[in-house]
Amino acid sequence: MLLRTTDPFRDFDRLTQQLLGTTNRPAVMPMDAWREGDRFVIEFDLPGVARESIDLDVERNVLTVRAERVANNGDWQMLASERTRGSFSRQLVLGDNLDLDRIEASYDAGVLRLVVPVAEKAKPRKIEIGSTSPEAQPAAIEG
Repeated sequence: MLLRTTDPFRDFDRLTQQLLGTTNRPAVMPMDAWREGDRFVIEFDLPGVARESIDLDVERNVLTVRAERVANNGDWQMLASERTRGSFSRQLVLGDNLDLDRIEASYDAGVLRLVVPVAEKAKPRKIEIGSTSPEAQPAAIEG
């Protein structure tokens, strides 16, 4: 005979960790972001998520990533449930110096990768200085 004791505090703690996440396993989709030259790269971990369930939106300078991991249904009894299921959403506020019209997205092996180029207006450029006197030659200043 199997005796099973129920600890309501342990069950409540487990539920809280699933909903709010822990430092080891956050409830939101984990993300890395870095700059490579003239582009920013953002990667989201979405293991077990179908490509078709991922939705990317950009409105003004806010990038929204939504995804859904569907729960498996069947004629069986769950013995352990540690992987979060359902809908996930994350929003990032992107700077004005990025070209949001040219974002590239790819999804491979459970990793969503976004590449956001720096806008042309934000890149350094040379500005030529003119002169009103005929003997002066134009000089260039980096801006």
